[in-house]
Parts: sequence; structure tokens; C-alpha cells
Amino acid sequence: MDLFEYQGKQLLARYGVPVSAGEAVFTVDDAVAAAEGLGYPVVVKAQVQVGGRGKAGGIKLAANADEVRVHAANILGLDIKGHVVGTLWIEQATDIAQEYYASFTLDRAAKLHLGMLSAQGGVGIEEVAARAPEAIARLHVDPVDGLSEDQCRAWVDAVALPEEAREGTVQTLMKLYRAYVEGDADLVEINPLVLTTDGRIHALDAKVTLDGNAVFRHPDYEQYDATQERDARERAAHERGLQYVGLEGFVGVIANGAGLAMSTVDVVNEVGGKPANFLDIGGGANAEVMAGALEVINNDPDVRSILINIFGGITKGEEVANGIVQALERVTIDAPIVIRLDGTNADQGRAILEPHRSEWLQMEPTMLDAARKAVALAEGIKK
Repeated sequence: MDLFEYQGKQLLARYGVPVSAGEAVFTVDDAVAAAEGLGYPVVVKAQVQVGGRGKAGGIKLAANADEVRVHAANILGLDIKGHVVGTLWIEQATDIAQEYYASFTLDRAAKLHLGMLSAQGGVGIEEVAARAPEAIARLHVDPVDGLSEDQCRAWVDAVALPEEAREGTVQTLMKLYRAYVEGDADLVEINPLVLTTDGRIHALDAKVTLDGNAVFRHPDYEQYDATQERDARERAAHERGLQYVGLEGFVGVIANGAGLAMSTVDVVNEVGGKPANFLDIGGGANAEVMAGALEVINNDPDVRSILINIFGGITKGEEVANGIVQALERVTIDAPIVIRLDGTNADQGRAILEPHRSEWLQMEPTMLDAARKAVALAEGIKK
């Protein structure tokens, strides 16, 4: 779950990360009221889950109520890279001496947490990596051992921050790591992490992505689900409890398991097609789940064929086949379907599907064959 800046700051503040006082508002009048309560000057900041707000005019400094009113009116409703601003964060302005970058995420290949720290903040870390890769100090942290203060001090020393910034940065990074681990985050990023003119270390921005699978440990995280930015397809899938990500292609993809779904998306690309989505139905392939998946994909006007790729493990092949057959009785599908069914009791499953084979429902023995067939069928149907 991607959080808005204000949500990320509120989460980091729970762990002691220093952030500016502020208030989230939804109207111009509320923006003025928040600014009056905080005291001038303030910063009026668009809340969208995309970068480039400043260049798009989504971040403005205001010295008085009139300026807040003008900026709030201009930013609310602003389209920033396809994201329309509906929320503003009114924040006390900060006097900045220097800007840094700090983050923690997971290095899946190394199976370790990865911290990145740079004395060059305020710009995208990708830009820093391209321009001056040596300016980024990377630190791998064993999840079992955690981050020690000695490790953290050596890490801070590696980027040669000024002496007055080092102690505050060490303490802030220790708190940021705690927020990352205890908050079950996939990413915590502060850009910029600033040294103020009076010598304090301060998080001026926050980008936080939480692991949605950890909500059971954090009941309050349900509030973030309500503010997730989803297109119409993703909203429909979410309402049905499906793991779905909309893409921009024309082959609808249904698979059981995230790994298999990602592989299916890759194979569709490899054979010259473009996947319309990533859809993982998990371990459930019964009629209700399959019908929901087919409805979501069928409602995408760009889909010209549907590839169902199922590998039975705990889920048995005949259960999958019966689920597909029953789902097709409930949903009128506009695109041809190609099915690849393998794994536990796959032969029984294919036997159940056999009487239903037609030009609009075909079966292939392998994932590669199924992908090629789905792409070929899609190319024969131009919407």
C-alpha cells in the first residue's frame, strides 16, 4: 500500500522520526484555517502518489492567508501525471541548510534489508545514481541482527556529512529503520532529509509503502486502504478480493499465485503480446473467484483475449475446471479464452473442460503455447 506524504509522515512520527507539524485538508477554506493554526510561513503541498509535484506546481510557499487561498485553489483539482489532487498537506515551513537522502527497502536478491544514504538529496535517487553513483552509501542489514548504532555511525561517516549533522542523522536513521521493520514496510524513504539552519535533522518529505499482507498485525492500516489510488478495473478487483494490477495491453491474464502470474505476464511479452493486467486468484479457483476474475477482465475494453494459466497444487485440477465452467455460465465473455491447466489432477480437469472447447475456449499444454495462442487470437480481433 502506497501512502500519501502526510500519511507517511504521521506513521514515521510514531517512531520518533522528526517531521513538521501539519494538517491534511480537502478545501480552500480548511487550508486557510489550518495555516492560521500552524502559523506562517507554511507550505501548501499536493498529496498525490507520484513524484514531480514541485515541477508541476503542486508545492507552494505561502506567507499569509491570501497566498494560501490562491495556492490551495490552484492546486486542488490539479492533474499531476494523471493523478488529480484532492487532498492538501498544509505544513509549517522549514529553513533548510542542506538536503540529504535516506531510505530502507528489501534487497530480495541478497535476502537482506538495504539502506541507502546520500549527501545529495532533494532529487530522485535514480538521478544521483546515474550522475554520481559514488555519492550513495549502501548498507545491507541482516534482519536477524538488526541495525546497530555502530553500523549506523560508520554508514553516516561514509557519506561525509558535516559534523553538526552526523549525530542527528544517526539517531533519525535508527528510528527510520525501526519504522521500516516494526511498521512492516516495503519502503521508507525521506527525500529530502534536511539539516535546518538551527542545526536540527528533519524529515521534509516521506514516501512509505506498506506490506498489505501485514494488515492483520496492524488493524489501523485499514484506514490506508480507503485512500489507495485505483483505476476502475483495480477498484472492481479489490471489491472482489482479487490481487490485480492494471497494465496497458490487450491480453487478460488470470493465474494462481503471484509468481506464476508474473511469469505469465513475462511470457506474453516474450511472444509479442502485451498483457492487460496482472491477476492472481491465489489458491482459490472456485466458481465465485473465477467468475469475479473473468468479470473484472471482461470489463476492460482493451482486452481482446484471456489467458487462464493454472498450476494445481493444493488446488486440484478438477476443482479449477469446474470453477471455470460454472463461471462461464454466470458471465458472458466478449473475448476468446485460452486455458493452460497443469499440476494436480490436471488430466481430470482437462477432461471436464473438453466438451466446452470451441473457437472461444481453447486449451494448450504449456504456458508458452497458451501465450502464443492468446496473442494470436488477440491479434485477430481488433476493437
